[in-house]
Amino acid sequence: MPFDINNKVALISGAASGIGLTIAKELLRNGLRGVTIADVNKELGEKALQEIENEFGSGRAIFVLTDVSSMKSFEDAFQKTINTFKNIDILVNGAGVLNDSIWQQEIAINVNGTVHGILLALENYIPKYKTDSEGVIVNFSSIAGVAAFPAFPIYTGTKFAIFGMTKAFGDEAHYERTKVRIMAICPGPTDTPLLRDISGRNLGAPYEKLLQELLKDTRGQKPEAVARGLVQIVRNAPSGGAWVIEDDKEPYEFLLPERENFAPK
Repeated sequence: MPFDINNKVALISGAASGIGLTIAKELLRNGLRGVTIADVNKELGEKALQEIENEFGSGRAIFVLTDVSSMKSFEDAFQKTINTFKNIDILVNGAGVLNDSIWQQEIAINVNGTVHGILLALENYIPKYKTDSEGVIVNFSSIAGVAAFPAFPIYTGTKFAIFGMTKAFGDEAHYERTKVRIMAICPGPTDTPLLRDISGRNLGAPYEKLLQELLKDTRGQKPEAVARGLVQIVRNAPSGGAWVIEDDKEPYEFLLPERENFAPK
């Protein structure tokens, strides 16, 4: 039976702008009762909250200033979600940085931030505070989490890490004990500030050259396509899967072949 978004509560990190904010609005259009916008940018977060209130009315969203690289800061967002809405059913681990020139921070946000969200949601908050019998975690990987992007090798590594964690945390053994499904989405290039400001966010001239060659043939899809795809995945996808959303098309699952297929016969 599909997961019913109606009357549920979501926490979305990195939701003050771009894809994250678009996802928050799409979930609300599909009956979400409440959403927490967790983001490190106070100005954009307050603007996002105003946008949501203008479209959906008051009392449907809160903004919590959140640094996902800090477990304490991220947990504060969970606690304020419970204090406000009494429940939490969906976590979208959306906060992320694409900037290999500050790779320590990139790893802290993309990898550590995702770990913090998964551990808080899976091992405590969703099993304890979910509205119905099942909860959902969606991790943001990327098309760079299933294919190498030589212009951004460290970013690629962080997104491969999220793909791997999703496969492991999303295993049936963890679902059986928590009743929380865990999936990853792997968006292709998407028309957001992150894509538009991508130049120079790399390890130097050779990497910038690779990036410019890549950008010649790159067209960003609409954030709304990613948001619609995420709603489909939240409703229907089995735990442990990674779903590619690109070129404004329907999501498709990225499947790894069994390693034994490569073994010498």
